[in-house]
Amino acid sequence: MDPRESDGTVERMSPPAALAGLRVLDLTNLFAAPQVAATLADFGADVVKIEPRNGDPLRRIGSSRNGGSPAWALVARNKRAITLDLDHAAGMRVFEGLVEQADVLIENLTAKLLERWQCDFDSLLRRNPKLVVVSISCYGRSGPNSDRAGAGTLAEAFAGFAHMNGASDGPPTVPSLPLGDTLVGMSGVIGTMMALYSRDRAGSGSGAGQHVDVSMIEPVLQLLALPLANHVEGEAPPRRLGSRIAGGVPRNVYRARDGDYLALSGTTDAQVGRILSLTGRDGADDLARFATSAARLDAADALDGIVADWISARSRADALAAFEKIRIPVAPVNDLSALLSDPHLLERASVSTLDDATLGEVYLPAPMPKLRGTPGTHRHLGAALGAHNAEVYRDWLGMSPEEVEALAREEAI
Repeated sequence: MDPRESDGTVERMSPPAALAGLRVLDLTNLFAAPQVAATLADFGADVVKIEPRNGDPLRRIGSSRNGGSPAWALVARNKRAITLDLDHAAGMRVFEGLVEQADVLIENLTAKLLERWQCDFDSLLRRNPKLVVVSISCYGRSGPNSDRAGAGTLAEAFAGFAHMNGASDGPPTVPSLPLGDTLVGMSGVIGTMMALYSRDRAGSGSGAGQHVDVSMIEPVLQLLALPLANHVEGEAPPRRLGSRIAGGVPRNVYRARDGDYLALSGTTDAQVGRILSLTGRDGADDLARFATSAARLDAADALDGIVADWISARSRADALAAFEKIRIPVAPVNDLSALLSDPHLLERASVSTLDDATLGEVYLPAPMPKLRGTPGTHRHLGAALGAHNAEVYRDWLGMSPEEVEALAREEAI
């Protein structure tokens, strides 16, 4: 595909898009909530990112490269960027026109701004009965905590993940990656597509707009589904197990002789039987102790130690080859350098690169999931402030260049 220059980024021609024709207003900021619209944009939705005249705060916080923000480049990818002052009377009139043209509006506004800008669901639905409104917040739009400020880190703690994460003899741990933020992005996309399907199934005459209330708590809570299902009222809550899991053994991260790590999960009776044979521990006593799930859960530390000792006496490459030969699920623990050069990820194009005039080459996880007929694509990174003012106001509202210039003179955009 031949790249073409567009607004300081390199844009790539894209194949047919799954969400072509879908119009999305992105009234979010920072990192978590914008990921919903970014994924929709990956699959062809016309996502218009609305920023105040001084820009989204993410442009100015976090790590910087050559004066630009990689985080902004990531979450604003494929979006058209416009400026609009919703506290300006002319700006509010323009916003109301945009709302009337949209299929989806995504927001993570405070209660104060929801009221001031009339962006609550009922107000928006009166203006556009077919609108799907996606609200992103830490605790959700209902409940006693609904007005509290929050973030993905708080969700990871509040929803129980931090309590379950970490070494067995260490403190609760939140991940050093934005897990909660990323999960809320995926959850928001699922909710948006369900609401759109429901609306479109109902037919154009019914309106059928819907409010999608996405909290950061509930996607994290899904990670605790198995512990919740196993929990019995009155029993002690489950404890941290490091990289182990309560319902199966061996399942852990193991250090090889050369200092490299691998992950292994072979918890069925058949898999454990093959592991015992490989490690020379398939005598009658060991089989009685480890061959069935019920027996080995009571001796989990011992079996995990056998596997750890066997791996520690070999290089990672040798250990991987041996477990693969006996059909045990195993994988290297990759750092980014290994990941980016891995033949499997290279063949599947699981990581893509785009060139940016400010940042240079930027790595991005490829759009997922992979659709054969209408795949997602990365067309460009986050655009410059107000880069698409003229074309969006023309395409969505039919404004002339003179009308757009007048809004700029009034400082409404």
